[in-house]
Amino acid sequence: MFSYKAVYVIVLREFTRFFRQKGRLVVTIARPLLWLVIVGSGFSRIISLPGDLDYRQFILPGIVGMTILFSSVFSTITVVWDREFGFLREMLVAPISRFTIVVGKLLGGTALSLFQGAVLIAFAPLFGLSVSAVQYVWMFFLMALVALSITALGLFIASFLKSLEGFNVIMNFVVLPMFFLSGALYPVNTLPAALRHLTLLNPLSYGVDSFKHILLRTGGGMAGEFSFTLDIVALCLFSMVMITLASYSFGRRE
Repeated sequence: MFSYKAVYVIVLREFTRFFRQKGRLVVTIARPLLWLVIVGSGFSRIISLPGDLDYRQFILPGIVGMTILFSSVFSTITVVWDREFGFLREMLVAPISRFTIVVGKLLGGTALSLFQGAVLIAFAPLFGLSVSAVQYVWMFFLMALVALSITALGLFIASFLKSLEGFNVIMNFVVLPMFFLSGALYPVNTLPAALRHLTLLNPLSYGVDSFKHILLRTGGGMAGEFSFTLDIVALCLFSMVMITLASYSFGRRE
């Protein structure tokens, strides 16, 4: 049966595990800032953007997307970890449905990613972007939607894997192309035609684009490359499909 209490316990366990790993917490905050400071500062001297938009401002939505991507995907490594060390078996014999476990893992990964994305947005004023309260609300909604869809993707893949080594190999093969083909570091319309078609299949492309619509509204008038409505619809559809696949796959394989 479905248990809200069990969902709460699973989410709480994910947060407890995250905050106990001090090194992971520091890296989570430091990595995107290093990208913004080092990569952003370096490329800002050789790349010119329309209006008064600085390159560091341009890649901020993409770095937020990167943070959510890495956090969401690698939060699902706990499924493989729990399976390898026997804790997942204990959850499966508990008087709760497997869908409860899936929901707990999804919400745990989504909440952690949302927390990390929110921390990064707090640094936006340091890079010349003033974020209003309305923009913060929109970003929270969009980040939650992106995090939910990517966490579901990670959970779907993790349901097929039996070892941590296999998880790391597969996820790096998935994560890096998703990031570099998302428009995070350069406009999608500058890519060759073949790669541009691949970006249309990448859910992170719509997430990063939706962030640009919200955050770059104050940066020289430059917004996203797709329509905002398309971004929302694509993310919602991908989320629903991946949640369905993750629930079905997890239930069948476990």
